[in-house]
Amino acid sequence: MKQDMIVILDLGSTENTVLARAIRDLGVYSEIYPHDITQAELKELPNVKGIIINGGPNHIVDGVRIDVLPEIYEAGYPVMAAGHELAKCEVSLNEWPEDEEALKEGLKPFVFDTCHAETNWNMENFVEDQIERVKRQVGDKRVLLALSGGVDSSVVAALLLKAIGDQLVCVHVNHGLMRKGESESVVEVFKNQLNANLVYVDASERFLNKLENVSDPEQKRKIIGSEFIRVFEEEARKLEGIDFLGQGTIYPDIVESGTKTAKMVKSHHNVGGLPEDMKFGLVEPLKQLFKDEVRACGLELGLPDGMVFRQPFPGPGLGVRCLGAITRERLEAVRESDAILREEFETAGLDKTVWQYFTVVPDFKSVGVRDNARCFEYPVIIRAVNTIDAMSATIEQVDWQVLLKITDRILKEVKNVNRVCYDMSPKPTATIEWE
Repeated sequence: MKQDMIVILDLGSTENTVLARAIRDLGVYSEIYPHDITQAELKELPNVKGIIINGGPNHIVDGVRIDVLPEIYEAGYPVMAAGHELAKCEVSLNEWPEDEEALKEGLKPFVFDTCHAETNWNMENFVEDQIERVKRQVGDKRVLLALSGGVDSSVVAALLLKAIGDQLVCVHVNHGLMRKGESESVVEVFKNQLNANLVYVDASERFLNKLENVSDPEQKRKIIGSEFIRVFEEEARKLEGIDFLGQGTIYPDIVESGTKTAKMVKSHHNVGGLPEDMKFGLVEPLKQLFKDEVRACGLELGLPDGMVFRQPFPGPGLGVRCLGAITRERLEAVRESDAILREEFETAGLDKTVWQYFTVVPDFKSVGVRDNARCFEYPVIIRAVNTIDAMSATIEQVDWQVLLKITDRILKEVKNVNRVCYDMSPKPTATIEWE
């Protein structure tokens, strides 16, 4: 393995991601794991140089104060702790400095002097390490990759093609909740340009029938996640030697889906939405990365800029942007208004500066006027946010003239819509998506 690693154990901190990124900023790779990791599991991780026990306010789980297993202190690695008074190590801090630069300076003695870690964290080394880990995990078996065409799954596809080549089978499932032209684009890029072994499955009616009359967003995510797995299982039965499911899971997906010390915000279909009886082993080489790091990984793998920097698109697709129970008319309103927004943002050059932008259609109507008569139709909500790692987000202050043009087109071209609103809510308190 090319990279040294500092392991962060989550003992209830709300700043695990801040700590992980600070260590990576120092040039050393870091990964976050639950507090109850065993010594054997720790030994399976490559090039561990030290352990940081990261305590915090969420240290009570099911009424019990959590702690690391005693065997962790006997694993042979240097250990430091912060915010965890039960820690049995020489270096223990009450809390980390709030200032980012002070945090990095506070980490340096432990990371470099005590652990003797080297500054070998970069995307070239990360890719090589992950290729080695995938080869070791998969062996001579085959991997079925859930390829949505989004950034995360596309980068995983490129990495797995380098790692296992023909052992990879990509499956793109059109669940009827894709953006306008999205499935066609996936087929063109991966099958026709990258020559990937791609299976296209049109399951639109199947998914939409399963989602009929389902309004709760969490239930929708679980239905979509479960049905994805059933489709993949069906495709796997048509092939031989498929023991693994590849996914574009990244760390924000894990955090938002809930951990042992943090409550769920929403189940991502590839994490909290997976069925309990799933028979695949998971291959998730990006699950410790943040979105900006995923894009850097994609560039390192040689993917085109248009693919690497394309708009993030959640696995449940437009199903989480068509609020309440999904109807065909509102789904089409989301799809068409989203296409207009993306077209006008590209014209204005905002596609290169805004991290994510999309439209939402809620499940309520309001009175309006169309053709000199009363109309009772849906609003369209526009959302445009900027972020680095998807853990927090700010609002893009879009030029007024651009918003007016988008509004005019949506009201003229999209059926069953009579209002356009702009969402001004940052993350937190809102999430990036609307649910």
